[in-house]
Amino acid sequence: MKNILLVEDDLTYSRIVKTFLEKNGFAVQTAVKVKEAQQFFSNSKFDLIIADFRLPDGTGMELLQWSKSNYPQTQVILITHYSDIRIAIKAMKLGAFEYITKPINPDELLATVNESLSASAPKTTTAETSAAPPSSKKKSKSSYVVGSSVEANKLEKHIQLVAPTDLSVLVLGETGTGKEFVSRRIHDLSTRKDGPFIAIDCGALPKELAGSELFGHVKGAFTGALENKTGHFEMANGGTIFLDEIGNLGYEVQIQLLRAIQERTIRKIGGNKEIQIDVRIIAATNDNLLIQAGDGHFREDLYHRLNEFTLSAIPLRSRKEDLEDFADQFLDESNERLGKNVKGFSPEVWEIFLGYDWPGNLRELRNIIKRAVLLSPGSHVEKESLPTDLYEPSSSFPGTKPGLKSFSVPSDLPSPKDYKSQWVEQEKELIQKVLMDTKFNKSKTARILNMDRKTLYSKMEKYGLD
Repeated sequence: MKNILLVEDDLTYSRIVKTFLEKNGFAVQTAVKVKEAQQFFSNSKFDLIIADFRLPDGTGMELLQWSKSNYPQTQVILITHYSDIRIAIKAMKLGAFEYITKPINPDELLATVNESLSASAPKTTTAETSAAPPSSKKKSKSSYVVGSSVEANKLEKHIQLVAPTDLSVLVLGETGTGKEFVSRRIHDLSTRKDGPFIAIDCGALPKELAGSELFGHVKGAFTGALENKTGHFEMANGGTIFLDEIGNLGYEVQIQLLRAIQERTIRKIGGNKEIQIDVRIIAATNDNLLIQAGDGHFREDLYHRLNEFTLSAIPLRSRKEDLEDFADQFLDESNERLGKNVKGFSPEVWEIFLGYDWPGNLRELRNIIKRAVLLSPGSHVEKESLPTDLYEPSSSFPGTKPGLKSFSVPSDLPSPKDYKSQWVEQEKELIQKVLMDTKFNKSKTARILNMDRKTLYSKMEKYGLD
């Protein structure tokens, strides 16, 4: 029986999910805080953590990073609201197996849990996955979609221009725009295509072990170095190394990386032997490295070494003409993954897709289509299989949804102090009304008011609504 740790501070919600999972054959332990969840690991072993993103003493992201550093074989599923979509996708980059959104659909939860537990290793972009047999590598390469928009064609021309060279490439772009796919495309079109492609998420590397992971170490180099280790650079010899989220590397490791680029040699941690390497470097970031350089967090000389050629991955909202290409690709992937045979999307779904802003870009599109395929009973994805947030976006201000009292600005323009007083009274009245309407279901209240539970609890205490 697989052991699951459920970390959720809404006790009613936690009890419902726990009961559902236990009925489906899982052993479930529950916690309400990050620290409590960490303490459970001292006495128990868990195959899977399911954690809400917002917790009383921290976030599910913190728990994810802690578990990946200490218990890397334990899978993690993050529970989020759609307002947290960028954070959820960032969590996947840091090693989360998947994210699911509230309100949770039982079929989606069960399918995601089973899929995570059947995976042989954590879903991270590391040398281990890149060093898979040639047949499996070809599978991932074939999923690249060029697109048909002007922006996509321009990007493809630049890729084909730089791919045959040995220039270092810096790929810029928002989270979820497919920077690794762009980098793989460069590798596949290069003279190194028969060599390894080693992908490293620098944001997921523990700071104290980043040098060892990248360059290797010799036995006894530090506490816990029980044997010699081959680093990612040595494994990538003759091929390409992809350094995602390069801005997260510590300053000391940046110095080692700069030396590796300049000298084309590496030295293992604790070693005294120079090792020749023949590696092409592609780095990616969604940060402004020049600003980081100005702040002293990123070496400017390293930035210029990495930035011999720049490519920009395009956000999905700027390439809506390519939406159909990506959607069809993700539909095929989801059908194969879930054993379904959904043929396409209804006109109403296409209208929703084209009107949505896609803050999570391609990763969000892939996840939504996979969820929709799972929930679709017929031959086409219908509106009912989509998250309601796609076509009923929350307002930026509480109280503007249909049926709720809206805030009005008095015509006689009171003083700022009076404005504040009126705002407080209206906010208190609104929170109280929604709490009563939901029978004091705090999760539902927070969702209706478009605020996280921590903020709701704080305001309830402030206004004496406990």
